[in-house]
Parts: sequence; C-alpha cells; structure tokens
Amino acid sequence: MAIIKLEQGKEIICQAGENLLQVLRSAGVFMESPCNGKGTCGKCKVQILEGMVSEPSETERKLLKDSELSAGIRLSCLTTVLGDCKLRLLQTERKHSVLTDGYLPEFQREALNAYGVAVDIGTTTLALSLVDRRSGEEVAQVSAINPQTRYGLDVLTRISYEYEQGEGAIQELQHCLVEVLNRLLAELCRKAAISVHEIAEIVVAANCAMTHMLLGVDARSLGRNPYQPQFVEAQSCLAADIGLAVGESTRLYCLSQVSAYIGGDIVAGACVCQLEQQKETVLFIDIGTNGEIILVHNGNLLSCSCAAGPALEGMNISCGMRAADGAVEDIRIESEVSLKTIAEQTPLGLCGSGILAAVRELLKAGYLKKTGAFVMVDKQPQPNILRLNGTKREAVLCAEPEIIVTQDDVRQVQLAKGAIRSGFEVLLKEAGISMEQLDQVIIAGQFGAHLPVDSLIGIGLIPETLRDKLSYVGNSSKMGAYMALLSSEKRREMEELAKKINYIELAETKDYERIFAEAMSFAIT
Repeated sequence: MAIIKLEQGKEIICQAGENLLQVLRSAGVFMESPCNGKGTCGKCKVQILEGMVSEPSETERKLLKDSELSAGIRLSCLTTVLGDCKLRLLQTERKHSVLTDGYLPEFQREALNAYGVAVDIGTTTLALSLVDRRSGEEVAQVSAINPQTRYGLDVLTRISYEYEQGEGAIQELQHCLVEVLNRLLAELCRKAAISVHEIAEIVVAANCAMTHMLLGVDARSLGRNPYQPQFVEAQSCLAADIGLAVGESTRLYCLSQVSAYIGGDIVAGACVCQLEQQKETVLFIDIGTNGEIILVHNGNLLSCSCAAGPALEGMNISCGMRAADGAVEDIRIESEVSLKTIAEQTPLGLCGSGILAAVRELLKAGYLKKTGAFVMVDKQPQPNILRLNGTKREAVLCAEPEIIVTQDDVRQVQLAKGAIRSGFEVLLKEAGISMEQLDQVIIAGQFGAHLPVDSLIGIGLIPETLRDKLSYVGNSSKMGAYMALLSSEKRREMEELAKKINYIELAETKDYERIFAEAMSFAIT
C-alpha cells in the first residue's frame, strides 16, 4: 500500500506499482491528458515534492525541460507510484467559454406541457437548455467540458480505449457522460426552481460516436473499415434506462445520424439552416475536432467528414489550452507582439482562435514561409521573436509566462487547415462546380464561432474570394435539438433529412492525397 498526499490537502491510498495518472483519475482528481495517457502530449504534469516514484523515462526527458525535471516535475501518465509520496497538482479547472446560442429560424411550435431539455453533446463540450414547452421560453442554460476528454480529445482515441479495455470501457465512457449530465440537469432545475421530475423529455443532438457512448452501445465498429455504426436511426427510450436521474416517465430522444462521421448534430445544423430548401449553392462547415461539411447544389446534399484534430481547440499545441480565462484569443505582430486574452487575464496559453491568429500574423509578418517552415533566425523581420531551441526554430510570443509557437504547432494547424479545405474541395469537385459558384458559406459549431474571418482567410482555410459570402450560425446543433423538442414535425423532418444527405468517404475519392497535400500549403488562398 502507498499513500499519496496532495499539497492541496487530499490523501489517496493506492497500491505500489500503480500508474500515477490512473490513481489520480480514480480518486476524482481533475487531470487533463489529451493523448489519454500515451505519453505524447506532455500535458499531465505534476510536481513530486517528496517520496518514492519511478525514475523519469526517456520520453519524459524529451518532453520536459531540464529545469522542470530538476524541480521534480513529471508526467503523471509515465510515472509509477513506488511508495508514499507528496505531490503538487499543476492543473486547475478554469472557467471555460462554451457557446450555447445560435441562429434559430421561424418554425411552428406545438402546444406541449411541462419542461424539456435540449442537449448538444460535442466531442469536447456539452451545452444544455431547459425549455418551458408551454411557451417555448429557454428558462436556463448550463454548459461544461465533456468529461470523456480525459480519455482522449478525439473520438478515435476514445474508440481505441474501448478496443483496449473492452466492455468495461464502454460502460465507463457511458457512466462519465451520464454522471455529468445528471449534475447539469440538477443545476438547470435549481436555476429554474423546479424539480427534475417536471422534465418530460430530453432531446440530444450529438455526433454518431457520442450518441453510441451515451446510450452505452459498442462504438468500436466506428473506428475500423468499413466504419459502420450500430444504428443511424433516431433513438428513443426512457431516460432512466441509461441512468439519467429524472422522472420515471421522462423520455430521451437522440436525433438521426447519416453515417459514422456525420451525426445528429450535423443533421440538426442542416435543419436549422434550412439547407434542403436552399435554391442557392451553399457550403455548410461545422468546425470542431472533426470538420463536417455539407454542400448544397441543385437540391442535392453532399457531405463529408475530415479529422481536423484538436488544434483548432487549442489542444495538441505546445502552449495550447481551452478557451478559458487567460487564454490568448487574438494576436497582433507589428513593432511588437500584442496579445488579447479572454477576460483580460494574464496570458496562460493559446486557445484555438489564438493559435490561428498566431499563424496568421507569423505568415503576414514574414516569419513563416508559405510552406509552413520558419525563416532562418538571422533572416527574421523585426521584432526578433524567432529563436533556436537546439536545432529547431520557434517563435516566442510572450516571455513571462513563456508562450511559444513551435514548428510542430504550425504543422498541427496545417493539418487541420488541410483537412477541412481538402474536404470542401472534394465536394465541389464531386458536384462539378468551382469555388466561385458558391453563393454562401455557413460556419457552424462551438469552435467555428470563435474563429474570426481574418484568421480563416489569413491561413487559407477559406479563400479571400468568399469573404463577403461568409456567415456564422453559432451552436446549430443545440438549436436543432431545441426545434425537435418543440415540434414533432421538425423531428420527422430531421429523420427524413438524414436519409437525403449523401456521404462521401474522402479517403476513397480519386486524387485525395494530392488534394490534401495541396490544401496544406499556406499559399492556397
């Protein structure tokens, strides 16, 4: 047996030989590990103040600075508890910015009794609204970070966890989602001064993997060719059947899916934006960990999904963080570097809009080439912000605390940009039309709403020619859930719409590798 004492006061009993990250998580300690403990992201740092733990591994020596190692800082996922020890937690939960609102079209509501809840379950965030179904009024809102992020930032990492751990992981992933939903449902009801038993129905819009995991359905088939979901139809059951702490008769309804990677959240967005009724040629892009895209042309709806990765959310970035207080959200490089942070706090790191702004400014000011490579340090413009770290070049945006952009960070942004840009290039090619024929580009999603036009165009994700055709609709997933909550007609419309959206597997399209490679270049505008 071993006792872990946290400097904050908590004591945890574990077995000698256990992994420190797993021990902390099991004890309910907040620990963010985007790579799910694989030792690649370098985010799960703790400081060992005293006691018996394993020696630093070679991986830790690569990911941590010498000054960090000498101060006892370790990666908890690569550290084994050997005996009693005392440690300091270096991660803290901060107030996060989660988008809950969005565009809402006119629609015919039904006369219903009691309350309902509209839920958007994203890969990274959750947003809930309590709705008085008699008036349609949104009486309370809550949001949170999806607790499954501790198992990985993207759905494929979580699916891999199910492969690695089997049935227990399926239950574990469901339990952590249900647990946070119960907390958020209780919070909604406290705000509105009602009982959870007054909730008649809960409508969920989520991607296909999140829907599977919420319902406790094996999602492993989504992770391997031919990527077949266990179901695509809308799902309805008693909310209590999956452990939601509401009334015995409260119903749970999950929106229809199109395919493994075009889920109910995108169907909801397509309905909110009335894509099926569009007479113009419209591109709908939901930007998040995955980029889901729908092209509407001549009444046909073509869709695809691309793995944008978590860079646009500020993760998988050396100084990345979520959109929380203190996150850098905009940057200007002129005679000096100026940073704008959320809540005007001391800068702590780069969120998604921050890393995009950084790359935009580094390109514009001449620190980055169109290929994505930094210029030589002795060839950089003023001010001098490039330096050598060993043999690698990096840009220092802030000295204290140190906030840098590395070559690997730029590469992550390039991959995200290339994935989304190549996705809609393929859809345009399939439809036989050019970029100039687009009448409108709609940006949706929690993270898309925080990415300014100047940044999207500045890195070449959106061409300059489309600047005046761009519009933002916010959290269309939750707004679609709201519509389905108040209208059985809209619910049926979404069920039929899901059947009409044609899905294209990008990897199987002709010349996709070439299109993707070209789309990664910052010269493509």
